[in-house]
Amino acid sequence: MSSPLQLSLVNFKKGSYIIVTGKQKADYFYIIRSGKVRVSREAEVVEEEGGNVMGPGDFFGVISTMSAHSHIETAMALTDVSLISVHRDQYGLLIERNTPLAIKIIMSFSQKMRHLDEALTRLTFKSTAAIDPVHLFNVAEYYARQNMYNLAYYAFNRYIQYCPSGGNIALAKERMAKIHPYAKVPHLNPNPADFNRTYPKDSMICSEAEPGKELYIIQRGSVKISKIVDQNEVMLAILKNGDIFGEMALLENMPRSASAIALEDTSLLVVNKANFQRMVQTQPQLISKLTTLLSERLWFIYKQLANALIADPIGKIYDALLMQLEKNRVTLVAGQEYTFDFGPKELINLVGLPVNQAPAFTQKLFENKKMKVQNGKITVTDLDEIKRQADYYKKMEQIERSRRQGSFQNR
Repeated sequence: MSSPLQLSLVNFKKGSYIIVTGKQKADYFYIIRSGKVRVSREAEVVEEEGGNVMGPGDFFGVISTMSAHSHIETAMALTDVSLISVHRDQYGLLIERNTPLAIKIIMSFSQKMRHLDEALTRLTFKSTAAIDPVHLFNVAEYYARQNMYNLAYYAFNRYIQYCPSGGNIALAKERMAKIHPYAKVPHLNPNPADFNRTYPKDSMICSEAEPGKELYIIQRGSVKISKIVDQNEVMLAILKNGDIFGEMALLENMPRSASAIALEDTSLLVVNKANFQRMVQTQPQLISKLTTLLSERLWFIYKQLANALIADPIGKIYDALLMQLEKNRVTLVAGQEYTFDFGPKELINLVGLPVNQAPAFTQKLFENKKMKVQNGKITVTDLDEIKRQADYYKKMEQIERSRRQGSFQNR
């Protein structure tokens, strides 16, 4: 006999705050029964798709609740409102009883992810990353220049496949012929019925700008998510066991927004559109996990958008380090040493600072005697130092913003 679904109704008067940005304990999310709610965020960089005013049937607070992170949004009742309150632990039961709600949440997350990812690319890298299949040639050329022939061969192959009338077809075929002896590319023509695949280290699982028909769950190994922007590779994330990627292309039937590369020998569970629909119906625990992982990623991208608004490069760097600690749920213990899983070059990449200015930024960072590099990785000798520095630069930023607003109003 299955456990009973336990939901509660809560009411808020007009003008009441329901959730507040930064509050640490996010155990519940809400579905609106009646009334209107305004949701605002620390990083109002782009207007949310559909606007920030929500009504009956809409939901809010899911990202922070399902990722078990601090709230990234503030919700205020615009009218008297009646809400259904859902505890994190009840989500699996809720979607088991209400499949359309699960689909609505996942689709809204997928659309939000693409919308915010494009905004972050514009803000951080001052350009728009192409998602037209023609961009596959640029991806291939980049990796060919880096002598990364497995990746280049894959992208050239996909360019020829999806752009048969492209202007660089002859050149792509010539390049492929030259690098063929040095390239090992698995699953160029995968069997759609094969739900388990293994990718050797340094092989391309999927390329940005190619059409996507599958999502992937990492069973073993690790995967780098990156994209080519202005002829540079930008690392977006490193995913590990249990992580899911590729869901946006699958759900929205659009070209992939980033490439996935095996960092080590990696085994994947492959999910296509047909078995995804069956999963929703028969495996609510997997859908619950997908929601949790999407929530985690959305929480992080909102944090990245807030980081993009920080003007001081060193403040931006400390905030990025703090984000990584929060993301990895590291408790900030004074005096405790911690080593990040990346070095200075990757850090500069993560925050989108100009590569040619990287030496100056890193030199300034390591003037702090509690920051150092060990075996190519960034180490802090006192975890609490990261938060102190991030808070200091944010406070300076707020003071400067207030000063500018005051000067503007006094004109």
